[in-house]
Amino acid sequence: MLSKPSYFKFAPSWIVYSFVWLFSQLPYKVLIFIGKGFGRLLYFISLRKKVVATNLKICFPKLDETSRLQLIKRHYQELGLMVTQTLKAFLSNTQVIEKNSIINGSEHIQACIDNNQGVLLVAGHFTSLDMGGKILCKKFPIAGMYREHKHPLTEYIVTKSRLKYATKMFKRDELRPIIKHLKTGGILWYAPDQDYRRGQSVFVPFFNHPASTITATHQMARLSKCAVLYFHVQRNEKPPYYTLTLSPKMDNFPTKDPVDDTKSVNQEIEKMVKKNPTEYLWVHKRFKTTQNGRKNPY
Repeated sequence: MLSKPSYFKFAPSWIVYSFVWLFSQLPYKVLIFIGKGFGRLLYFISLRKKVVATNLKICFPKLDETSRLQLIKRHYQELGLMVTQTLKAFLSNTQVIEKNSIINGSEHIQACIDNNQGVLLVAGHFTSLDMGGKILCKKFPIAGMYREHKHPLTEYIVTKSRLKYATKMFKRDELRPIIKHLKTGGILWYAPDQDYRRGQSVFVPFFNHPASTITATHQMARLSKCAVLYFHVQRNEKPPYYTLTLSPKMDNFPTKDPVDDTKSVNQEIEKMVKKNPTEYLWVHKRFKTTQNGRKNPY
């Protein structure tokens, strides 16, 4: 049960939230303009710029310095847009955006629903994930999985906002409820593409570099007998504002080998990243966990 934090204890935060809510009501095009400006500011103050540059050197080693710098600058604009897009998705009416977006492959998820088969929607951490998730949730009953926020007010606002369109929000460690949800024909959005400290992980290639990757996709599919589909979101400068793509159900997944399955998951996410690399969340230290005594690249 999501409890509302005390107003008086978090009064300053509630005041900030009120201003943020008013900000989110601005027209979408205005928020896009502000978001790009905010992204340029983030680049100027060098927020995690070394992390972004390191990730791009590892994943796109053939890029020359000029091309890499251009990619970094565009990525910071997308980071700024991530803030304004997310606030719009959480706190404002997005019907116009939803009507001016495209969902490719909706028949794949509908087929699973018709067969009462659970669906694990595997995605990556892209800057448009919350807006894309909201658009898809308006068409299909989808639950999400998330990492709990430390600040009670942030946890309350983010979770309450997502529950306006998602059917449920599961914490990452709620394995039994998650498996039950999938076994009974539920749909779950899940992004396994970050370096998590918790859970069973293996080293498999991501852009030809060993990356510590959680095996939960294999485990959840094996335990629930659900279908595994891939979900990708891309933001567009002009209508359609967002292009959502759902893959067909993966054949022969899961296999008996969690390492091979986790490797294939990384390969599919890598394909998504190559479609629109500026929108991938490069500020995350994806390769911070190393093997065989290798130095942390960050």
